[in-house]
Amino acid sequence: MTVKKSSVAEILIEALPYIQGLDQKTVVIKFGGNAMVDEALKSSFAQDIVLLKQVGVNPVIVHGGGPQIGKLLEQIGKKSRFIEGMRVTDHETMDVVEMVLGGQVNKQIVSLINRHGGRAVGLTGKDGGMISARKMKLAGNDAKANDLGQVGEVESIDPAVVAMLEHGDFIPVIAPIGVGADGSSYNINADLVAGELARVLDAEKLLLLTNTPGVLDPEGNLLTGLSATETERLIADGVIHGGMLPKVRCALDAVKAGVRTSQIIDGRVKHSVLLELLTSTGVGTLIQGANDSIES
Repeated sequence: MTVKKSSVAEILIEALPYIQGLDQKTVVIKFGGNAMVDEALKSSFAQDIVLLKQVGVNPVIVHGGGPQIGKLLEQIGKKSRFIEGMRVTDHETMDVVEMVLGGQVNKQIVSLINRHGGRAVGLTGKDGGMISARKMKLAGNDAKANDLGQVGEVESIDPAVVAMLEHGDFIPVIAPIGVGADGSSYNINADLVAGELARVLDAEKLLLLTNTPGVLDPEGNLLTGLSATETERLIADGVIHGGMLPKVRCALDAVKAGVRTSQIIDGRVKHSVLLELLTSTGVGTLIQGANDSIES
């Protein structure tokens, strides 16, 4: 029993400098992948967020919900169509997106965090005009064939609502839905919203939860720490490719815009957020700006 207690104390002491370094700092976390559908992982994520807030960190959650949207569309007999991995979103599909992201998924996350002792508040990017969006246009000559409908990209973000909640000791949970100049709703990739939100909030860190260990080298080994320059070289060499490429580009854009670090972490690991932020080993890949030394 003495050894066990001593080990617990050592773990807490290891976390101390990380807690001190993040005191009153904002950390934007994109919540997605297996962590959103596995009950044990959902619970551990909520506990992580509550603990971070308790020790003085300001977590801001941005969530996805692609599988949940696809499931409801299937139930109502509407076939999903994708172009370059993005769901074509007509008016009917957009209604489902808003119902699932802004209602079902968002409220579940808020409820889970609150059940573990937090004070979460659910939002969409339409609330308070937070996320101004524009229609996403794909390259190509055939505009009709490449039309994604109400899929958008971030025009701008007004951080006032999120800042107000942070100062009130609340935890914002944001669904990535924006509003266009004409009042139309737009479905926006959650990674992109999280990255832009991290920039405008002057966040200390951006965390992207994935279903992979992180960025891997050609031999399949996890790369735990990368500079922006090293990351760009891995992209140019084709080491980073496929589905990991847009996540890495999002992480890279964030650090170039002033976010201190971006971390792509394995959301399949219980308490991955705490392990990445408050221990020396972590559970993913950390990317820093070109002029910063890699954190241990």
